[in-house]
Amino acid sequence: MAGDRAEEEEGEKPAAATAAAERVAAAVEAVAAGAAAGAGEYRNAYRRQLLALSRRIRLLGPFRRREGEGEEEEERALAPLAAALEAALALLRLGREGSRISLVLERDSVMKKFQGVILQLEQALCDIPYNELDISDEVREQVELVHAQLKRAKERIDMPDDEFYNDLLSVYDKNYDPSAELAILGRLSEKLHLMTITDLTQESLALHEMVASGGGQDPGEHIEKMSMLLKKIKDFVQTQNPDMGPPMASRVLDSNGDSRPITIPDEFRCPISLELMKDPVIVSTGQTYERACIEKWIASGHHTCPTTQQKMSTSALTPNYVLRSLISQWCETNGMEPPKRSAQPNKPTLACSSSERANIDALLSKLCSPDTEEQRSAAAELRLLAKRNANNRICIAEAGAIPLLLSLLSSSDLRTQEHAVTALLNLSIHEDNKASIISSGAVPSIVHVLKNGSMEARENAAATLFSLSVIDEYKVTIGGMGAIPALVVLLGEGSQRGKKDAAAALFNLCIYQGNKGRAIRAGLVPLIMGLVTNPTGALMDEAMAILSILSSHPEGKAAIGAAEPVPVLVEMIGSGTPRNRENAAAVMLHLCSGEHHLVHLARAQECGIMVPLRELALNGTDRGKRKAVQLLERMSRFLVQQQEEQESQPQASAQVPPQATPEQVPENDIPEQFDSPASQYPMVV
Repeated sequence: MAGDRAEEEEGEKPAAATAAAERVAAAVEAVAAGAAAGAGEYRNAYRRQLLALSRRIRLLGPFRRREGEGEEEEERALAPLAAALEAALALLRLGREGSRISLVLERDSVMKKFQGVILQLEQALCDIPYNELDISDEVREQVELVHAQLKRAKERIDMPDDEFYNDLLSVYDKNYDPSAELAILGRLSEKLHLMTITDLTQESLALHEMVASGGGQDPGEHIEKMSMLLKKIKDFVQTQNPDMGPPMASRVLDSNGDSRPITIPDEFRCPISLELMKDPVIVSTGQTYERACIEKWIASGHHTCPTTQQKMSTSALTPNYVLRSLISQWCETNGMEPPKRSAQPNKPTLACSSSERANIDALLSKLCSPDTEEQRSAAAELRLLAKRNANNRICIAEAGAIPLLLSLLSSSDLRTQEHAVTALLNLSIHEDNKASIISSGAVPSIVHVLKNGSMEARENAAATLFSLSVIDEYKVTIGGMGAIPALVVLLGEGSQRGKKDAAAALFNLCIYQGNKGRAIRAGLVPLIMGLVTNPTGALMDEAMAILSILSSHPEGKAAIGAAEPVPVLVEMIGSGTPRNRENAAAVMLHLCSGEHHLVHLARAQECGIMVPLRELALNGTDRGKRKAVQLLERMSRFLVQQQEEQESQPQASAQVPPQATPEQVPENDIPEQFDSPASQYPMVV
């Protein structure tokens, strides 16, 4: 989900070490409860490894602190085991909820996580001082059995089979023999357990969750290729099983007023109503539903996720902003009216348990401590708590953490400052917390960190501003408080991740017209043009999207025009990605309707724009086609006008051929199909 991407720090343990025994018990109980609820099926390539890990953890069930046994020595002895079990829980959760395709493609990384968890568990059990713990011989024997199994497991790497991995990689990279495609897809659908509509829909939603976890940024080529791979498997499965039926279709009116069918992607449909989602929200299991449908489900007394049948740990709902944006873009591309959200009533939130609230209150007290070390430790713990789940974000904010975290943004200790701004980033994911952060006057303090913090703190400050600017009215507030120049600086000098965070925030802020001038005056256009012409192609998608937005502003149009953009834009129209081609066409269209439009039209003709424009008008995205048609009309009028001017020159001039100039286009350079531009390429608004 957007913004929830702060890294776990190595070497930093939770402050509440005294709760180690409770953490051990909670972890074992969570695994046991998941297995009892059917979450232990793990329908992916790591089923065997995940089941083995789950079984070993459940065998530690008797190994818990009993009521009244809270000596400090016991707590210290169990702290490493508690940390190891929590790491194992995170891995099991990834195996249950993660994308099945991604888990295989990232098998080296996934297996490193398995080995790391096994090693951590084995070491924790190895260091257990059994003589200091009041446990029975039977329990000790059971724990030692698990320890022996882990010792054997850490000596071998149990990888998924190579044929499976190579099959998936060949389709992902499109380097397979076309005659073998059906056989490969058959093996993949079976081994990935993608054999039913439910399985395919869950995998599609998991891929969208990967988009969301990128902080709201463009999904990039990796996820786009995985989506194409999933579509191939889906088409294969539906072809092999006609009874499953094709994806459901809706109907829209085309430009002539005629009705035409259109297929709505499964991932845009609510799994309950099967209708296009207007207000997608994420429940605690990670699944996305239409808000009205899941609220009705919960109100009817259901406590399980409709898709996974897992018990929902909280009734809190988190808006899925990224999916909502993707749905709106899809609607625009297909000529549909974007769905409008219904008004949301005030929703009660689930209160924290007394122990959770006591822990949070203790951390807030430490935030107020004069001891810098205590402040840093408490801010780090709140950062991790806010990252874990939506209920934590609600409870932490309700306890009054936001003003205290804001006060630490001016701390002279850069690490404390970094933890505080990242905690605010994670809190801002919950929609209600955005209003609390803004109303607390957070923006100037966040901008201070953006200017003066460590690089990681600056990156997370930029990501926080992006998260807050999802709300339209906050775009105005943030833009008016000096954030834009600081984001432009980060875009110019930050790390690769910092630049992506800055670009995402600037794109969001510049949707508001009043912020475009601020960004242009802060020097954004030269930086963006530098990214567009960067031979590495880094941040190309973000740069073209921002350029498209700025070109609609008079100052932006002038600044872009001064940067000699036409050759780059023409090349992009001809060879860029579909989205970049449409954005390049949009920028060209703005330039060719401005004060110096004749200069830009002539330069575009010199650069050979006609061929790529025709191709875009035929094969581009719907938006790209519209922009290409409008540009072709302008180009054709310009060429006809130039030809008429040539023909009206005095006869004497005709006998002495003048020097070729952009305004003088030979007759044979005018394409025949543009003799009647109005009928050939009608204006599309």
